[in-house]
Amino acid sequence: MILPIYGYGEAVLRKVCEDITPEYPNLTQTLSNMYETMYNAYGVGLAAPQVGLPIRLFVIDSSPFADSDDISKTEAATLKDFKQTFINAKILKEEGEIWGFNEGCLSIPDVREDVFRHETITIEYLDENFVKKTEMYSGLIARVIQHEYDHIEGILFTDHLSMLKKKLVGKKLQNIMEGKARPDYRMKFANLKIK
Repeated sequence: MILPIYGYGEAVLRKVCEDITPEYPNLTQTLSNMYETMYNAYGVGLAAPQVGLPIRLFVIDSSPFADSDDISKTEAATLKDFKQTFINAKILKEEGEIWGFNEGCLSIPDVREDVFRHETITIEYLDENFVKKTEMYSGLIARVIQHEYDHIEGILFTDHLSMLKKKLVGKKLQNIMEGKARPDYRMKFANLKIK
């Protein structure tokens, strides 16, 4: 089932999310809905708060990045095959060069800005079967993970922008809160009912 994506200004997007257990109700259906919602909106990642759930859960499928001309064949192969569920994630380490990349967010349609993040991360998480994993990721996969991880910490990519950039996108953010954004996927806006 395709869920509405919560837009900028929704309170759930600012919550530090809670861990879940294997007994979390309807987890398999929730995961299926999140992947379907992400694909419907042409996203590469989606965090639970973006669909109104204040839990430490996000999903990623980086395959759309594999066709980019800006990356190596090696990284393209890695991106093409990367699809992962992250439950109760905790970033243990961020390291390497800090580099910029133009990011967007399904909760903040029509806003894209350069965000600077570490090149490599080490993350501990549970997969969809609640198997504990500790992995190191670099490049675009690390970036997508950091972006989605921010969501479960109540942080949006716009929080990483300079004061000047925040001021420049301020009107667009206000428009999203007022339901004036018109993406081609369902959204729930802070000051409106679901469209």
